[in-house]
Order: sequence, then structure tokens, then C-alpha cells
Amino acid sequence: MFTSGGGRVYGGVVLADANLRLDASPIDYILLAFYFVLVLGIGYLARKQVSSSIDFFLSGRSLPAWVTGLAFISANLGAVEVMGMSANGAQYGLPTVHYFWIGAIPAMLFLGIVMMPFYYGSKVRSVPEFMRRRFGKPAHLVNGISFAAAQVLIAGANLFLLASVVNLLLGWPIWVSIIIAAVIVLSYTALGGLSAAIYNEVLQFFVIVAALLPLTIIGLVKVGGWQGLVDKVTGSPGGSAQLHSWPGDNLTGFGNNFLSVLGLVFGLGFVLSFGYWTTNFVEVQRAMASKSMSAARRTPIIGAFPKMLVPFIVIIPGMIAAVTVSEYVKDKQVLLDGGTAESGVTFNNALLLLMRDLLPNGMLGVAIAGLLASFMAGMAANLSSFNTVFTYDIWQTYVKKDKPDDYYLKLGRGVTAGGTVLAIGTAFIASNSGNILNYLQDLFSFFNAPLFATFILGMFWKRMTPTAGWLGLVLGTASAITVWTLSQTGVLGLKGQGTSFVAAGTAFVVDIVISVAVSLATRPKPDSELVGLVYSLTPRDSLKHDDTGENAGWYRKPGLLAGIVLILTIALNIIF
Repeated sequence: MFTSGGGRVYGGVVLADANLRLDASPIDYILLAFYFVLVLGIGYLARKQVSSSIDFFLSGRSLPAWVTGLAFISANLGAVEVMGMSANGAQYGLPTVHYFWIGAIPAMLFLGIVMMPFYYGSKVRSVPEFMRRRFGKPAHLVNGISFAAAQVLIAGANLFLLASVVNLLLGWPIWVSIIIAAVIVLSYTALGGLSAAIYNEVLQFFVIVAALLPLTIIGLVKVGGWQGLVDKVTGSPGGSAQLHSWPGDNLTGFGNNFLSVLGLVFGLGFVLSFGYWTTNFVEVQRAMASKSMSAARRTPIIGAFPKMLVPFIVIIPGMIAAVTVSEYVKDKQVLLDGGTAESGVTFNNALLLLMRDLLPNGMLGVAIAGLLASFMAGMAANLSSFNTVFTYDIWQTYVKKDKPDDYYLKLGRGVTAGGTVLAIGTAFIASNSGNILNYLQDLFSFFNAPLFATFILGMFWKRMTPTAGWLGLVLGTASAITVWTLSQTGVLGLKGQGTSFVAAGTAFVVDIVISVAVSLATRPKPDSELVGLVYSLTPRDSLKHDDTGENAGWYRKPGLLAGIVLILTIALNIIF
């Protein structure tokens, strides 16, 4: 949609075409065209390997650990990681690293060491299916519906940012860009299922790094290296608080060092992080596609190595943009105060504006391809997990139970198309957020935090009952939405991303309290039905993996690899 004055309406804000168009040349378009052909080609080749629903939804459980490990991290390199974290870098600075070193790595290691043996060993096809076996159908249905809704909303966020790049590159109306971007992702996901999504995610990981690493280096050269960036940030709105990760008061909005650290460690580092990484089927699905238990356990741990370094190519460019891009130099204080910049930019534009200012033609094409790759990886991950949960956990379980396998394979492709249509609608919801990460963190506090509470209590406390399973989920989610509503209406007065931290913490505590109270008043399942689902009742041998043959070697030991990652992460927290 275009305004009469030549500006474009973007997320409710009018942008000036002359300031935000990316000056791409024919070579940039050629590089983009080649990339899209490659992506669709992978989808076509993957289709030949799909002969059953397990092939389509779980890649036949046949992929090596390095492939699933890179796909695991690439699936997360969508709107949250690239545009969201660069926006956070521009707005808050280095405290944003907590989303990686506190809010991701520990939970990824816990998933690989503790939880993957349960997921992979039980041969479940999805996280909601694990919930059905542990708690029964009511909890399963609540989890399946809430997960499907969350994936459509998050896919919409990825789709909106993908479309915004096409919009700025070609000047097309945002609604046209959204539809075209959706068709591209739908094409290869519907063709080859999870295999197409995973192999494209591996490709997209390298494309993203090839795009963002040069941008970071060129940006640092422009500001005079790290010390030059420190000097510029110190003298800009936000000041030195943006140069130290702890205590992160500006990020949490609490205004108190103790509360800020508590919010980061408990709200982000425990509830939101563990809720996302250990129960989110988008990520778990990649590990479940591995060829063995050992590979499944190593998948999130392998992904943790590049995860540690991603902040340097997404947060640092955001910080550079905040002190070099003319629109931010002029209006950053206005944006920090919650106002609207005269130019119409938001922090979501940080990476695009930096690309506009720093990259020459040719390299610009690679950078744009990297951005498109990140959004497609995120959206494809959402769609591939959405179609699995809807087909297996909702349709097959409650609507059509005993159809031939080919029926569910065809249904899965149709559901992928339906999910894409829904994502087009939710993309316009996401367009109303000035910082896309705020929007996504709110969604995670609604859906992931209560699920993690139910999961972790049910896995380690055999007394927890099926009634407690679904009731805790419902009331936990309701409590998070209540906190968010009170914050939005000004009752709580939370700022920054403190809303999502408090909402997540509230959902976790409410879920635990309700689950314990209800469990003590209702009848649990017999122990015989909980073997393989509750830690104390599961034989230790069944949780071990084969360490011979292709799983042999010290460098394939999940525990050792996790220890190395943990030491490096602690060191990074101390340094920064």
C-alpha cells in the first residue's frame, strides 16, 4: 500500500522511499535468482526421498548429527535471531547477549544430555505426542492446539520480515511481498517436507554467515574498531549501559540491579530459555530426525558451538547501526523514549539500514540473500513443525484415526499450504510491532513457559496426574496473558522486555502450584504406564546410546562436548 505522498506504510509507520530503498544492481538480482533456484532445487530433490509420512515429517530418522546440528541452529536463525537481535543490539546493546549465553546455551545442553534420550528413545513423532503418553488426551489436545497457534503466529513474524526485505528491494507493496515470499517457502517445504527444510537450513546457515560476517567487519572498520565502537556508544543515547552485559537494567526495564539479574537468570535463563529449547518441537524435531540416539543427543550440543558466536554477527551490527546510521544518530533518543522517529524508521530496520550504508553491489546481493535465507529458515521450521503436529496430533488422533499412510502424507502437504495462508494473516499482526523481538518473547511467555513447567514436573515427579497436566497448562497460559494485558494497559508499568520475563515467570510458578495442588487431589497413572516417560521409573540402560562404530570417538561424546561448550560460555560471560 502506497501513500499519496510517495512514502510507504510499513508496520503502521510511513517510510520515505528515497531513504530506505536498497540500491541493488543487476549482479545483486542475479545472485538472488541463483539462490532461489538452488533452494527450490533442493526441495525438488528431497521430494524423491519422500515415500511415507515418516519421511515427510521426520526425514525417516536418517540424518547425521552435523546436518541436524546445523539445521537445529539455523531453524532458530529467523526473525528472532537476525532482525530481532540486531534491533535489540541497536536499542539495548550488549545486554542482548543474554539471549544467547544465558537464554539458550544451558537449555540446549540440558536438552541434549537429559531430555533427548526420552524423546528419541520413546520414538514419539512430536512433543505433543510425548504429552499424550505422559498425561493423556486432554493435555495432548491443549498442547497441540497451543503449539499450532504459536507456530502460525511466529511464522507470520518471519514472513513479515522476509516480505519487508523484498518490499525495500523491489518497492512492491508489503502485501504483495508477503504473498510472494510465502509462496517461495511453501514450494520447497511442501515438496520435500522436513528433509527439504533441513537441507535448506544447512545451506542457509552458511549463506547467513557469509552475509553478516563481512557486514560486521566493515562496520567495525568504519567506527575505528572495537574501541571506536565503545567510544561512540558511550557518547550516544543509552550510554555505557549498552557496553556491559550485566546487570542489563536497560534490557529488563526493572531499574534495579538485583531484580534485573533475577529476571535475566530466572525469567529468561530458566523459564523462557528452557521452555523454548527443551519443549519447542520446532527445535526438537531436528534432533528427532537424526539417525541414532547418539546423533540426536549431539544435535543441540553441536548447534551450541555456532550459537555462542552468533551475537558477534547480529548484535554488533545493530550497535554499529545505532551510532553510524544517520536516522538513528538523529532520532535514537526519541526511539528509546518510545516515540516515533521523524524518518519513520524503527529499530527493526537496523540491519537493512547498515547494509544500505556500507555494502557495495555484489556483496549487497549476498547480504540480502543472507537475510532472506534467515527468514525462510525460520518460517520453514515453523511450517514443518506445524504440519507434523496438526497432522499427527490433531487430525490423526481426533478426526481421522485409521487412514492409510499415503492419506496423511497428502494431508501434510495440504496442511503446509493451509499454515502458509494463516501465516500470511498473522504477518500483518507482527507488522504492528516496533521491535519484533518483544512480540516474539511475549508469544514464548504465553506458550512455552507453562509447557516447560508441566514437562519438567511430569518428567521428574511420577505423582503428577493427567488432570494436573492439562489444567496447569491452561491456567499457566492464562496467567501469562493476564500479566501481558496488565502491562499493556499500564497497570504494571513494565518496560523493555521485562514484560515477557515477568509473564514467563508467573506462568511457570502458577503452572507448578496448580499442578502440585491438583495432583495431590486426583489419581495418578500406575507406574507401569510411566516407564520411559518418568525419569525415576525408566531403566538407565534405555537412556544410554551406542558409542561404537560411527558413534565412537571422544569428539562424539555428548557429555564432553557439553562440558567444553559450558566452559566457553562462562568465559564469554566473564569477558563481556
